[in-house]
Amino acid sequence: MTPRAHRFLPDFHDDSLLSQQLEGVRRTLRQALHSPQYRSKLEAAGVQPDDVRSMDDVRRLPMTDVEDLRRGYPLPLLCVPEEDVVRIHASSGTTGKRKILAYSRRDLDTFSLQMARCYEMAGLTPLDRMQVAVGYGLWTAGAGFQLGAERFGALTIPVGPGNLEMHLQLLTDMRATCFGATASMALLLAEEVERHGLRDRIALRKVICGAETRSEKMRLAIEEKLGLEGSYDIAGMTEMYGPGTAIDCDAHEGLHYWADLFLIEVLDPETLRPVPDGEVGEMVVTSLRKEAVPLVRYRTRDLTRLLPGRCSCGLHIPRHDKILGRSDDMIIFRGVNIYPGQLVEVIGAFPELGGEYQVELTRDAQALDHLRLSVERKAGIPDGGDAALAEALARRLHKALLARVEVSVVDNATLPRTFSKSKRVNDLR
Repeated sequence: MTPRAHRFLPDFHDDSLLSQQLEGVRRTLRQALHSPQYRSKLEAAGVQPDDVRSMDDVRRLPMTDVEDLRRGYPLPLLCVPEEDVVRIHASSGTTGKRKILAYSRRDLDTFSLQMARCYEMAGLTPLDRMQVAVGYGLWTAGAGFQLGAERFGALTIPVGPGNLEMHLQLLTDMRATCFGATASMALLLAEEVERHGLRDRIALRKVICGAETRSEKMRLAIEEKLGLEGSYDIAGMTEMYGPGTAIDCDAHEGLHYWADLFLIEVLDPETLRPVPDGEVGEMVVTSLRKEAVPLVRYRTRDLTRLLPGRCSCGLHIPRHDKILGRSDDMIIFRGVNIYPGQLVEVIGAFPELGGEYQVELTRDAQALDHLRLSVERKAGIPDGGDAALAEALARRLHKALLARVEVSVVDNATLPRTFSKSKRVNDLR
């Protein structure tokens, strides 16, 4: 069979990928020496760029994290002259100051490339029309989706989040074939299309979701309500240009990431030692082409795992699992560590349940913690068996988590919907 020709997708070979990545690390370190922050870190570690010849050498490099970005505000870790900065993007911070990342012209070119790769992975063509429903402005998402679509050659409809009425009108009038949004926004749109009977009046065939974890149930619900050919999860963060660092394919066997742009390690969050492929740990990233603000072993706090073997899609592009949560958003409940991804996994085992849930943590007068989980019933499932279903889910959760959870099953489409990331955990303790 003649291999499919790709305009943007790389095809990696195991015998050359590691050497390519190590050369990228050395290039990144040479660039990092232009930053006083980085230079002091590397001098303290006693590592020079040309010292990196193996993964063992990579692990000698110092780590960076969000505090390095905060300490260097407003242009942290800058490795090019300020006059070479052509754009900034930022993400929200918890201390009042945002994490600001600078971009050179070359950075924007790489940013558009990684998004164009994602569109190609999703099976789009230049004849597709991309309607963008993610945030513009300081946030990277809207700019990334638009840059990539323009690089790819697809007509772009830059709407932004919210304003469902406008989205529905443009879907109908402009005949958009792909929709880019958070999973929550995509589900909200799908429910509105279904409610207004618009499915036969729109031309959507693909949806690309990012910014939050999407369960398999949520994916299938979006696809069913919109009558899609497929939908895809996209990964990314501001520190790594923005969206588009990885995307799943039609096989949905993990997210393919661009190993020529990023070296990804998965480490134990406590010991910071590598975990075996297939085991969950914290994603640590070293950029291989970033110019203005390169990343040197940046701790993302995202939990995932590297997936061994080849994807059944046939592409020789490495994969990591979906983001399973953050090492710092763990729920501590009666001495048990619980990640939201664990709840999603157990909920997914019940075909009668949908993908939307809410967690509420409270503490009573006796200082005893309570965890209440509300889960939507799947559309079309009658409510007569809610009590038995809730009891069965509670038993399964107790077995999986070693914690007792108070469960209630609620009607479909009754939990809060949002245009952006859904807040599913409310800690009221």
